[in-house]
Amino acid sequence: MSHGKQFTLYTHAGGPNGWKVVNVLEELGLTYEPIYLDFGKNEQKAPEYTKYNPNGRIPTIIDHKNGDFVLWESDAILLYLTDKYDTEKRLTVTDEKEKYSLIQWLFFQSSGQGPYFGQAAWFLRYHPEQVPSATERYRKETLRVISVLESVLSKQEWLVGGKPTIADFSFITWTNVALGFTLKDYADVEKDYPAFFAWHQKLVSRDSVKKALATQAALNQ
Repeated sequence: MSHGKQFTLYTHAGGPNGWKVVNVLEELGLTYEPIYLDFGKNEQKAPEYTKYNPNGRIPTIIDHKNGDFVLWESDAILLYLTDKYDTEKRLTVTDEKEKYSLIQWLFFQSSGQGPYFGQAAWFLRYHPEQVPSATERYRKETLRVISVLESVLSKQEWLVGGKPTIADFSFITWTNVALGFTLKDYADVEKDYPAFFAWHQKLVSRDSVKKALATQAALNQ
């Protein structure tokens, strides 16, 4: 790549998992060149992309300062970025037990929040026919995941380490989808899950996240 940035990021203008990586790149001050794939043209399934990511999904990064190392799966990317480049441990932890707790939350995000929040959005907006039972199921699962987070965040400010880490950052973008779309006019999250709501507001008020949100909004006008 000739763009001179440390990373190439293959992503999508609207995809929450790609913006998850952007938030952390911005927070750590790492330079990157985004390439926005056109899902309408099925570019994520083209050989030019699947040679990097055989799963044909986003995001994928290429680290040009580490031998053009390629990595996909958003939470794996967050771990890589902090393990290798977060020298001040701003978004990670040093204690061994806390590190495994951090990984636990990343697994919960990728296996719980992402799929359920994503399916709620799919059945509300993209599925070719209305399936009320599916919509209701995934909205309820969205609230169940939020209730898990509420049960922890009602007792502590952050998920692990007493500070914002990639564990917290991993939940931002799909929470934006829930609050702005799938749970809108369905649940009063601010009232019923106040600790969760306050935690999310603190995260989205960070300069790095505000910058990413502004870029995303401009791309999706």
